Amino acid sequence: MKKQTVINPLKIDKNIITRIPPSPTGLLHIGNVRTFLFNYFFTKQKNGKIILRMEDTDKKRSKKEFEEHILESLKWLGLSYDGEIYRQSERTDIYKKYLEKMIEEGSAYISKEDSSEDKRAEVIRFKNPNKIIEFEDTVRGKISFDTTELGDFVIAKSLEEPLYHLTVVVDDFEGEITHVIRGEDGISNTPRQILIQEAIDAPCPQYTHIPFILSPDRTKLSKRHGATTVTEFRDKGYLKEAVINYLALLGWNPGTEQEIFSLDELIEKFDLTKIQKGGAIFDIEKLNWVNKEHIKLMSDEDFRNKVLEFLPEEIKDLVNSNEKVFKKLLPIIKERIEKFEDVVEMNQVGDLDYYFSQPEYEVEKLFWKDETDSVLLKKRLEKIIEFLNEVEDFSAEKIKEKIWDYASEEGRGSVLWPMRYTLSGKEKSPDPFVLADILGKEETINRLKNAIEKIDTNNQITQGI
Repeated sequence: MKKQTVINPLKIDKNIITRIPPSPTGLLHIGNVRTFLFNYFFTKQKNGKIILRMEDTDKKRSKKEFEEHILESLKWLGLSYDGEIYRQSERTDIYKKYLEKMIEEGSAYISKEDSSEDKRAEVIRFKNPNKIIEFEDTVRGKISFDTTELGDFVIAKSLEEPLYHLTVVVDDFEGEITHVIRGEDGISNTPRQILIQEAIDAPCPQYTHIPFILSPDRTKLSKRHGATTVTEFRDKGYLKEAVINYLALLGWNPGTEQEIFSLDELIEKFDLTKIQKGGAIFDIEKLNWVNKEHIKLMSDEDFRNKVLEFLPEEIKDLVNSNEKVFKKLLPIIKERIEKFEDVVEMNQVGDLDYYFSQPEYEVEKLFWKDETDSVLLKKRLEKIIEFLNEVEDFSAEKIKEKIWDYASEEGRGSVLWPMRYTLSGKEKSPDPFVLADILGKEETINRLKNAIEKIDTNNQITQGI
């Protein structure tokens, strides 16, 4: 009968220590960020320590720019770690000592291997005791694995070239890691790592394996399915608070109806035992909704500065010359956008410039539907000007009060359409009362007078004068 090792959940009496171990062989994917967040919430809640470890033993694929991207991403999110960064590439001597000791004690051995060049090469293999490993996972519960299937697996190419399974166990041991919170693809690695832990007399941390983030077709999220990096979300104008909030809800649920959380609330409410077993579907529409909710929570000043950050230079120049209009325009922008990149789109389709300069348009478009009487159109615009001159508190509400009865008598479309089109030059825009409020009394009346002049000029051309 095979010997069995049963690893029970740890009763942690010492300080909680976790780690986030990205590999700088590519850009930091949102799945990696979600894993970091779960480590972060749990560790901060327990007043523990979190270690950042660069698993860069793959010398060919590990690059400095990828490490910099990892650090840039974490900095933008505002997530901190404790102490210096650990780099496995700088710990070769430490791994070598463990390998030498394991070879000496018989838990590892040097093996001659056939290489692709028909030469005999040496690798270091772990001597598998061929037993059943059983451990308790926070999410999956009891997991049992017959390690015989693994054979004598390679743990180093040489004494100076350790591989992942050895380095991660040594680092977790020396770093006194109490909890390993990682993606579910790490489940199959756990039996090998437990065997190595036993061989070097290292305690077994508590394992928590998080389900994958899935694309809408329920396949593992990848770049082909729209997976992206956190910096791409940043550049598209998502708020870090929203990205953190949304990723936290992918695979975890607080058990309540609450969906919008601050970072402090997530730290307070997070519970490893409430991580779901099934994969979490990445839904960009839900992310957009979460982001919009966080935009609503922004202070006026923060929102203004963020809008300015995304405005093109030519609009910024107009804003700087008319701060009063910009201030009144901000609530309109806030209502319309889900992310700040939408401000760029608003500008591209011409939904911003008409607030700062008179729009160009054809006179014929001032008419409501099938109306063609330019004399009546001009009369209505003149009447609107007359009403506006009587408004002292020039607000959308007061403007509407003054004009509404007249518009109802004449036909709302017949009065309000030419007023709105005169002010915006757009078929779709805020209502004319809001437009007038934003533009101010003087500019609103000037634009209406300009429309009247256009009508007169058009009539003269039509009549051949």
